[in-house]
Amino acid sequence: MGTLRIAVFASGQGTNFQALADAVRQGRLDATIELLVCDKPAAPVVERARKAGIDTFVFVPKEYPSRQAYETEILAELQRRGIELVVLAGYMRIITSVLVEPYYGRMINIHPALLPSFPGVNGIGQALEYGVKVTGITVHYVDGGMDSGPIIAQSVVEVQNGDTEDTLGERIHAAEQQLLPRVVQSIAEGRVTLEDRIVTVKL
Repeated sequence: MGTLRIAVFASGQGTNFQALADAVRQGRLDATIELLVCDKPAAPVVERARKAGIDTFVFVPKEYPSRQAYETEILAELQRRGIELVVLAGYMRIITSVLVEPYYGRMINIHPALLPSFPGVNGIGQALEYGVKVTGITVHYVDGGMDSGPIIAQSVVEVQNGDTEDTLGERIHAAEQQLLPRVVQSIAEGRVTLEDRIVTVKL
């Protein structure tokens, strides 16, 4: 297989974007990041992409009449660049069928909880509030629902006595930065298959 052409969508700090970019640079990930898509022009991830020499598509959602309008523009960018995998890495907007349908089975998201527990926003805070003893991270395919797509991989993070959202969040984010490049590499190597809801990762 050739090198996987990926686009990363992010809205904030971009630590998972950086983990992917570092993995590519260090030869641990057989992929090229062709594009960063970001809905917040001032987000630190935009500067990370510029420093890494990666093209950006930065937009302001309220300048468009609808989600579908800006997603149509994004889709054209993805297709023009021959993007084979879309990675949502802290992208804080709902994705509509405009992007989900053409990229179903080729769009993944990382979520800071062990799905199906604690979907949606603030999975870390939800886990603490509920009082679970273990939480973690999930990489899953995007199906248009709220963190409801088929699960590819999960990693467990223990909740420690006295944890706050910040302290637990640090360990969650560290785990994300380990797992996400590994999952993308598995996809690049053609070792991930999806049938109905069941994802198989060949070792």
